[in-house]
Amino acid sequence: MQISENKVVSFHYTLKNDAGEIIDSSEGRDPLTYLHGAGNIISGLEKALEGKDSGEHLEVEVAPEEAYGERNESLIQSVPRNAFEGVDKIEPGMQFQAQTPNGMQILTVVKVEGDEVVVDGNHPLAGQTLHFSVDITEIRNATEEELAHGHVH
Repeated sequence: MQISENKVVSFHYTLKNDAGEIIDSSEGRDPLTYLHGAGNIISGLEKALEGKDSGEHLEVEVAPEEAYGERNESLIQSVPRNAFEGVDKIEPGMQFQAQTPNGMQILTVVKVEGDEVVVDGNHPLAGQTLHFSVDITEIRNATEEELAHGHVH
Protein backbone atom coordinates (compact mmCIF):
# COMPACT_ATOMS: atom_id res chain seq x y z
CA MET A 1 0.00 0.00 0.00
CA GLN A 2 1.35 3.41 -0.95
CA ILE A 3 1.13 6.61 1.07
CA SER A 4 -1.70 8.80 -0.15
CA GLU A 5 -4.42 11.03 1.23
CA ASN A 6 -6.40 9.55 4.14
CA LYS A 7 -3.85 6.82 4.88
CA VAL A 8 -2.47 6.43 8.39
CA VAL A 9 1.31 6.33 8.19
CA SER A 10 3.81 5.26 10.85
CA PHE A 11 7.52 5.98 10.55
CA HIS A 12 10.71 6.23 12.53
CA TYR A 13 12.81 9.32 12.00
CA THR A 14 15.92 11.21 12.93
CA LEU A 15 15.90 14.97 12.42
CA LYS A 16 19.17 16.87 12.03
CA ASN A 17 20.09 20.49 11.38
CA ASP A 18 22.56 21.73 8.73
CA ALA A 19 25.47 21.08 11.12
CA GLY A 20 24.46 17.41 11.38
CA GLU A 21 23.36 17.73 15.01
CA ILE A 22 20.39 15.57 16.02
CA ILE A 23 17.42 17.77 16.92
CA ASP A 24 14.88 15.00 17.48
CA SER A 25 14.49 11.27 16.93
CA SER A 26 11.96 8.52 17.47
CA GLU A 27 14.76 6.12 18.43
CA GLY A 28 13.76 4.10 21.48
CA ARG A 29 10.14 5.23 21.14
CA ASP A 30 7.10 4.24 19.12
CA PRO A 31 7.11 5.44 15.52
CA LEU A 32 5.43 8.74 14.69
CA THR A 33 1.93 8.07 13.31
CA TYR A 34 -0.11 10.64 11.39
CA LEU A 35 -3.04 11.00 8.98
CA HIS A 36 -1.63 11.79 5.53
CA GLY A 37 -3.15 14.85 3.88
CA ALA A 38 -4.55 16.33 7.10
CA GLY A 39 -1.66 18.73 7.72
CA ASN A 40 -0.50 16.84 10.83
CA ILE A 41 3.20 17.07 9.87
CA ILE A 42 5.23 19.74 8.06
CA SER A 43 4.28 20.05 4.40
CA GLY A 44 7.74 19.36 2.98
CA LEU A 45 8.02 16.02 4.74
CA GLU A 46 4.45 15.08 3.88
CA LYS A 47 5.12 15.80 0.17
CA ALA A 48 8.29 13.67 0.25
CA LEU A 49 6.38 10.73 1.78
CA GLU A 50 3.60 10.80 -0.85
CA GLY A 51 3.58 7.62 -2.95
CA LYS A 52 6.15 5.76 -0.81
CA ASP A 53 5.69 2.22 0.49
CA SER A 54 6.05 0.54 3.86
CA GLY A 55 9.65 -0.55 4.42
CA GLU A 56 11.14 2.30 2.39
CA HIS A 57 13.97 4.47 3.71
CA LEU A 58 14.22 8.15 2.71
CA GLU A 59 16.65 10.98 3.26
CA VAL A 60 14.63 14.21 3.03
CA GLU A 61 15.80 17.82 3.08
CA VAL A 62 13.05 20.31 3.89
CA ALA A 63 13.54 24.03 3.24
CA PRO A 64 12.22 26.52 5.83
CA GLU A 65 9.26 27.58 3.67
CA GLU A 66 7.97 23.98 3.72
CA ALA A 67 8.78 23.48 7.41
CA TYR A 68 8.37 26.19 10.07
CA GLY A 69 8.84 29.22 7.81
CA GLU A 70 11.50 31.88 7.75
CA ARG A 71 12.30 33.76 10.94
CA ASN A 72 10.13 36.84 11.41
CA GLU A 73 11.96 39.46 13.47
CA SER A 74 8.67 41.25 14.24
CA LEU A 75 7.78 38.25 16.44
CA ILE A 76 10.54 39.24 18.87
CA GLN A 77 9.05 41.64 21.40
CA SER A 78 9.68 43.12 24.80
CA VAL A 79 6.80 42.67 27.26
CA PRO A 80 6.40 43.80 30.86
CA ARG A 81 7.45 41.27 33.49
CA ASN A 82 4.03 41.60 35.15
CA ALA A 83 2.49 39.96 32.05
CA PHE A 84 3.82 36.67 33.47
CA GLU A 85 1.36 36.54 36.33
CA GLY A 86 2.12 33.90 38.94
CA VAL A 87 5.63 33.13 37.63
CA ASP A 88 8.28 34.00 40.20
CA LYS A 89 11.43 33.30 38.22
CA ILE A 90 11.64 34.00 34.47
CA GLU A 91 14.74 32.76 32.66
CA PRO A 92 15.94 32.57 29.03
CA GLY A 93 14.78 29.39 27.32
CA MET A 94 11.49 29.18 29.23
CA GLN A 95 8.42 28.80 27.03
CA PHE A 96 4.92 30.12 27.57
CA GLN A 97 1.64 29.92 25.68
CA ALA A 98 -0.01 33.17 24.68
CA GLN A 99 -3.40 33.79 23.12
CA THR A 100 -2.97 35.92 19.98
CA PRO A 101 -5.37 37.09 17.25
CA ASN A 102 -4.06 34.11 15.20
CA GLY A 103 -4.71 31.60 17.98
CA MET A 104 -2.44 30.03 20.58
CA GLN A 105 1.27 30.78 20.14
CA ILE A 106 4.36 29.52 21.95
CA LEU A 107 6.70 32.27 23.15
CA THR A 108 10.31 31.58 24.13
CA VAL A 109 12.04 33.87 26.62
CA VAL A 110 15.19 35.30 25.00
CA LYS A 111 16.37 37.54 27.84
CA VAL A 112 15.21 39.31 30.96
CA GLU A 113 16.17 42.98 31.42
CA GLY A 114 14.88 44.39 34.70
CA ASP A 115 11.09 44.73 34.40
CA GLU A 116 11.10 43.78 30.70
CA VAL A 117 11.12 40.28 29.20
CA VAL A 118 12.17 39.76 25.59
CA VAL A 119 10.18 36.92 23.97
CA ASP A 120 10.43 35.28 20.56
CA GLY A 121 7.23 34.04 18.89
CA ASN A 122 9.07 32.23 16.09
CA HIS A 123 9.03 28.45 16.12
CA PRO A 124 12.43 27.28 17.44
CA LEU A 125 13.14 25.67 14.04
CA ALA A 126 12.01 28.66 11.94
CA GLY A 127 14.56 29.62 9.29
CA GLN A 128 16.30 26.24 9.39
CA THR A 129 16.65 23.62 6.68
CA LEU A 130 15.66 20.30 8.23
CA HIS A 131 17.24 16.96 7.36
CA PHE A 132 15.14 13.86 8.00
CA SER A 133 16.18 10.23 7.87
CA VAL A 134 12.92 8.28 7.64
CA ASP A 135 12.00 4.58 7.79
CA ILE A 136 8.35 3.90 6.93
CA THR A 137 7.03 1.12 9.16
CA GLU A 138 3.31 0.88 8.39
CA ILE A 139 0.57 2.25 6.12
CA ARG A 140 -3.13 1.54 6.63
CA ASN A 141 -6.50 2.99 5.73
CA ALA A 142 -7.82 5.55 8.20
CA THR A 143 -10.96 4.73 10.15
CA GLU A 144 -14.12 6.80 9.68
CA GLU A 145 -13.55 8.31 13.14
CA GLU A 146 -9.97 9.31 12.28
CA LEU A 147 -11.15 10.91 9.03
CA ALA A 148 -13.92 12.79 10.84
CA HIS A 149 -11.51 14.09 13.50
CA GLY A 150 -8.60 14.81 11.13
CA HIS A 151 -6.02 12.88 13.17
CA VAL A 152 -5.02 9.37 14.23
CA HIS A 153 -6.54 7.75 17.29
